[in-house]
Amino acid sequence: METAHQHKLPNSKNCFACGMHNAIGLKLTFYAQPDGSVAGEYTVPTQFEGYPGITHGGIVASILDEAVSRVFMVADHNRFMYTGRLTTRLRRHVPVGQPLRITGQSLRDRGRTAEAEAHIYGPDGELLAEAEALLVALPPGDLQAADLEELGWGVYPDQA
Repeated sequence: METAHQHKLPNSKNCFACGMHNAIGLKLTFYAQPDGSVAGEYTVPTQFEGYPGITHGGIVASILDEAVSRVFMVADHNRFMYTGRLTTRLRRHVPVGQPLRITGQSLRDRGRTAEAEAHIYGPDGELLAEAEALLVALPPGDLQAADLEELGWGVYPDQA
């Protein structure tokens, strides 16, 4: 999916949302866009369904949460922020087994805190779910001594 105008953002080995080696995880990938936003494509497997054919709401929230946190990694791949507040709105059922487009955009960046929004669109381009988040920067010393590569943080090849 990578093109000259977008680059793939790093993933983790074990994160539930983006962990490439997490057997029960979502394995989400995101690409930085020229306008500073992020985008990804994902098809929710049936193992994450709530009602038949419909993605569980907690999984929808997890997808949106990952998208908002990725926005601030576009300029700095090692800028880690956690979600202080996530407000979700499910407009339509998010289907399993169908391709979705996920986007994330920054709203405000105050350094230690920031705000972002994310959207999930269905195969026909219809807005299915959205979220706004208040994000908080990981305290500077928390990962200062960590070897992120050793912890599994890096750009992984696309999976088939």
